[in-house]
Amino acid sequence: MKKIISYIIIIILVCTIMICSLSLYVKLKTRNRILELKDLKQVEEVDCILVLGAGVNGLKPSPMLKDRLDASLKLYNKGISNKIIMSGDHGQDNYNEVKAMKTYGIEHEIPSENIFMDHAGFSTYDSIYRAKEIFGVKKVIIVSQEYHLYRALYIAESLGIEAYGYSSDTRKYKGNLKREIREILARDKDFVKSIIKPEPTFLGEAIPVSGDGNITNDDYMNENK
Repeated sequence: MKKIISYIIIIILVCTIMICSLSLYVKLKTRNRILELKDLKQVEEVDCILVLGAGVNGLKPSPMLKDRLDASLKLYNKGISNKIIMSGDHGQDNYNEVKAMKTYGIEHEIPSENIFMDHAGFSTYDSIYRAKEIFGVKKVIIVSQEYHLYRALYIAESLGIEAYGYSSDTRKYKGNLKREIREILARDKDFVKSIIKPEPTFLGEAIPVSGDGNITNDDYMNENK
């Protein structure tokens, strides 16, 4: 019995080391592409700024999402790119992250035609895959909290997108420790997906980000633009 317990402990330790090692690899591989604003200004011909969704309450962004949106507006106003993709979860009629995101952008004087809504950004992988295949993105600035950017940048690189990250961290967020632990597993999951490269939940017709963002509007945005 003691030998069996010892084997189980060894297996658990080996698995834990592998899981943590993969997560660390993803971080080390991408950390040099998380840039400050002054460095982003040197990046030329950026197709767009990609904002990754987070929780909302109706049209009110969560603190994490608000900081991501504020960071994207800062980049927009500094001339890093004149196009923004708001990518998030709109899988249910009563839950629409991208509506809240675009509404926030318009309220802060970003023209509606410069904001594209990706309604099927159900995961980080889906958002980035769709940025390339639906919106035709080749070079992008991804906006999120730093812990999340490592994974997003790794996915982008695996899909052949030239991507740079901009951290939207401005404060301590509730549940940070739990989120960091969960992110270790998420990095491992997307490491594997980046090898297999499955299609996202939904694809669809091409919508070039060089065009008019209003083509992606839902009914609410069309009524209020």
